Amino acid sequence: NTQEKIKKTKATLLINKKNMGAGFVLRKGMNYAIKKNYDIAVIIAGDNQDNPKEIIKLIKPVTKGYDIVQGSRYLNGINDMPVFRKITTKLFSSFFRFTTSYTLTDASNGFRAYKVSFLKKIDFSAKWLNKYELEPYILIQAIKKGFKIKEVPVSKHYNRKDGYSKMKPIIDWWRICRPLFKNAIKK
Repeated sequence: NTQEKIKKTKATLLINKKNMGAGFVLRKGMNYAIKKNYDIAVIIAGDNQDNPKEIIKLIKPVTKGYDIVQGSRYLNGINDMPVFRKITTKLFSSFFRFTTSYTLTDASNGFRAYKVSFLKKIDFSAKWLNKYELEPYILIQAIKKGFKIKEVPVSKHYNRKDGYSKMKPIIDWWRICRPLFKNAIKK
């Protein structure tokens, strides 16, 4: 019921007629923020895993000069993370560190903030970024171009009864790792 809930607020609702992928939607939102000349764009999960009250933790460092503020569920310690997800997120962060030589404790966490002026300097228009490739791609571009990145502790809530990941094993894991493989090959 997301659309109905949003329509009751003063928020702007961007709608896609069909599912084009997470990267497509994020790019649409980022381009909207650029077009409207916003200062900051915040990405938050739509599955209630992220706490909206923690958005301020992401925004504050952006106002102090950081270009990307990455949420990390590992900086505070984790209580209820499913074991399989803990393994895969740790592996991804290790692979990220290996391919970029940049340490992030939680490189796959989608709860983050971008300075919109930074987004204007990154070309994220490629169609191959339509699924789960976009977020790691943007992080890699930021590292390569010397932009300022900061991690802050955030919490995640995993609903063990109803919670699930929309990521499909193998195909979506390949998609999220694809920018890392491309970066490793270019080294």
